[in-house]
Amino acid sequence: MSFIDSPAELAPGAPVAPASSAPRLLVVGAGGIGGIIAAYLFEQGHDVTAFTTNALIADAINAIGFRVRGEASPGTVGGRAVRELAPDTRPFDYILLATQPPQVEEAARNAVAHLAPTGAMICLQNGLCEERIARIAGPERTFGGIVAWGASMVEPGVYDRTSSGGFVLGRLDGASDPRLDELARILEAIGPTTVTDNLAGARWSKLAINCAISSLGTVGGDRLGVLLRHRFVRRLALEIMTETVQVSRALGVRLEKVAGTLDLDWIALTDAERSAVGSPGLFAKHALLLAVGARFRRMRSSMLAAIERGRPPAVDFLNGEVVERGAALGIATPINAAIREEVLAIAAGKRKPSLTLLRAFFDRTRELVGAPSSMRPPPPATPAEPPAAAPHEPPGAPPAEPPATATNEPPAAAPPATATNAQPDASGEPSLPATNVQSDLRDA
Repeated sequence: MSFIDSPAELAPGAPVAPASSAPRLLVVGAGGIGGIIAAYLFEQGHDVTAFTTNALIADAINAIGFRVRGEASPGTVGGRAVRELAPDTRPFDYILLATQPPQVEEAARNAVAHLAPTGAMICLQNGLCEERIARIAGPERTFGGIVAWGASMVEPGVYDRTSSGGFVLGRLDGASDPRLDELARILEAIGPTTVTDNLAGARWSKLAINCAISSLGTVGGDRLGVLLRHRFVRRLALEIMTETVQVSRALGVRLEKVAGTLDLDWIALTDAERSAVGSPGLFAKHALLLAVGARFRRMRSSMLAAIERGRPPAVDFLNGEVVERGAALGIATPINAAIREEVLAIAAGKRKPSLTLLRAFFDRTRELVGAPSSMRPPPPATPAEPPAAAPHEPPGAPPAEPPATATNEPPAAAPPATATNAQPDASGEPSLPATNVQSDLRDA
């Protein structure tokens, strides 16, 4: 693929022509997310090209096809993967960037020469990658795509879709765009797809969840269901999410409920909850995380999987973003900063992931937390219109569904007995018996 440093941008305010009736699609990256997206697009008969730099993946796909299993999978789908694009390749209307965050900017620079002038690049990573890609492709040619389902590549060319779900699409400026509507129709074959005018709010809500689940899964070295059985792990998750919410509020971001159900403004710890030993509010929030652990017990951190494959973890695109933006605003983010350093130490081979390591991290960081720092969330965009659901659930009852996770899985209704059967421990916060946590699947 060719490389350019400064691609032409659309002139500000210039009209954007919709893509043709048969848009050309390029999927960059053929790991868990990219492989499944490409498989569905091939299965639907779209004009799609799958690109991967991994020879083993390309050879497996070209020999047998995309082998997809799991949630409503299409089975084996015929299709080809390429490892390079000729300079005279016809431009693509949509380039879907499905790499891990540390590789997304290089992928965008290499692919942007093949993007049609009225086309768009779509960031499918966790984190806040749209701003980075907008500097490469231009803001008018950059979309955000929040993936609300999970997947892993079991072996080259073999994909496991670990949960159902769809996408949330939007532009950083919140503007409507006919290309978003067209892309949404294309992606509906994979899962329900919506267009938002508040991409920042949706991104920051998901970021709060990813910062907790992915980093703690990396340090703890185990699946989500096992880790969230422990009260101290749930407490760390709440602290990480709370710091992230505080930074988003300082930026004036209006947080969106994840999948319309999980309210991050509700789950963030209040000043009273930060210092309380036990309270109805804390009990409800711990019960919610227990439900998450039960529902997504198979899940394993994608950052841990990256480290095990010798690749850099995406921690700077998750917790690192919170730390950097918090510092610029004067917002303290000590737990996000500390967990970032712990993940980097694991990546450097200085630490070995384990529950013991995570417990030591918890004990070591107790002196960093507890200072009041609550900020009220910004008002809704249209206060005259009543929201579809109350922005803050009663403290005694958590939201009905668990949140998304670090590997892109969406909220889904957990078994009602999960939270109901949770019993408080000596601290007044619930714990869960060691049941229903066995699995040999890994998400990447």
